[in-house]
Amino acid sequence: MFIQDALAEQAPAAMGGTPPGLGQMFFILALFVVFYLMMIRPQMKRQKEHRKMISEIKPGDEVVVAGGIAGRVARVTDQFLAVEIADGVEVKVQKHAVGQVLPKGTLKSV
Repeated sequence: MFIQDALAEQAPAAMGGTPPGLGQMFFILALFVVFYLMMIRPQMKRQKEHRKMISEIKPGDEVVVAGGIAGRVARVTDQFLAVEIADGVEVKVQKHAVGQVLPKGTLKSV
């Protein structure tokens, strides 16, 4: 009895209906497209902007490091920055740790 019901359910697909996995495949493809447009593409754009920002840092720029330390860039090397956080106090940080470059004149006490 159950076997005949199962065969009857498969009959419309065998007679020229849509194949039984095409709808699921379309859904997975649509889900991937939405995932790409909503998450992957914006993240790649942010990474590109961050790389550009880091490559343009020069001495005298005011920056905020990922840990929240704000200061003025004293020296720039290939991978590191010397950030002056107070008069005569410099901290050496990696370039990719810079979270933000501030507008000129934001830090007045340094």
